Amino acid sequence: MNLLHTALSLAANGIPPLPLRAGKVPFGNCPACTGNACGGRPNMKTPGPCQCPGVCHAWAAATTDPHVLTSPTWGTAWRRAAAIAYHPGGAGLTVVDLDDAAAVAWARESLPATRTVPTTRGEHWIYQGAMRSVNAVRTGVDIKSLMAYARWLGPGTGTTAALPDAVRALAVKDPTTARRTPQSLSVPLRGHGGECRHRTPAYLERGIAMAEQRISEARSAVHATVYRTFLAVLSTHGRCGCLTDTHVNRLFTAAQAKGETPRHCTEAWANALTTLGL
Repeated sequence: MNLLHTALSLAANGIPPLPLRAGKVPFGNCPACTGNACGGRPNMKTPGPCQCPGVCHAWAAATTDPHVLTSPTWGTAWRRAAAIAYHPGGAGLTVVDLDDAAAVAWARESLPATRTVPTTRGEHWIYQGAMRSVNAVRTGVDIKSLMAYARWLGPGTGTTAALPDAVRALAVKDPTTARRTPQSLSVPLRGHGGECRHRTPAYLERGIAMAEQRISEARSAVHATVYRTFLAVLSTHGRCGCLTDTHVNRLFTAAQAKGETPRHCTEAWANALTTLGL
């Protein structure tokens, strides 16, 4: 199989690919990015200034740009590649990775039918719609979407169904506080030395609800509205660790309902984080 040819075909259809090395894992970072010294790519959990031309930072390197895919730097990786992967969230997809027969049996009883792809030990169930990625949501079941990669094993069979609430629920049963990397800030952290007022449920809920409404009521310049809203939320709640993945998912859902793609949402969120130095 010509992996680069497959990658270009995927990219032409809006699916961001990346090469995998032996062991079905991404290529390691280049020397300049080792240990995430560069700060990471802008669409990662910890955004940074990295514009590395190489295949660094795993799933975050996946791209639909044919000039990048065919560049000399990527050419070295393709020659050494053993397989190909893709970034589901970047294509607006969620992959439910079923790792064994028991997990497949559970899915057939519990989830809506959708496009399926056979894997070595189980199946990938592919849904239209993106969400956060979570491993081990139950025995033998991983969710791969916004911040993960999945092996490309072919187009599969069946019709791709909309991402169901049953899958979203697997990821939000036990929401955890979104982590922020320690950093030096030019202003004091709000709530430092005392109880943070944002942890008052009514205060935080009102802020998230107002942000959802602002996005939903946008009549034009949706792109800019989404970014400004993300920036406003992070300006108020981003420094004290109050935001959970559930809150972020609500904002992304509101933006996608207005036509924003998962990739645009991810980039807008990352740009807002970078602007604020979070």
